[in-house]
Amino acid sequence: SGGQRQLVAIARATALRPTAVLADEPTGNLDHRIGSEVIALLENLHHSGTTLIIVTHDRELGLRAHRRIAMRDGSIIADEQ
Repeated sequence: SGGQRQLVAIARATALRPTAVLADEPTGNLDHRIGSEVIALLENLHHSGTTLIIVTHDRELGLRAHRRIAMRDGSIIADEQ
């Protein structure tokens, strides 16, 4: 399934313990259950010291971030911590 492929992609990307991960719409096209698993995996990475840069249109996911940068038409319109 798409969700399983997403989880495998994240596992591969993080297997070598990178200092940062860029995730573009990590929960896009996933059902709620698999999306929650992806979010939990990303949060575990963050708690282990990995910097996460997440691009998302999912407001709920965005609100979980410690810092949020909003963009419109290629320009930063908000930077909240």
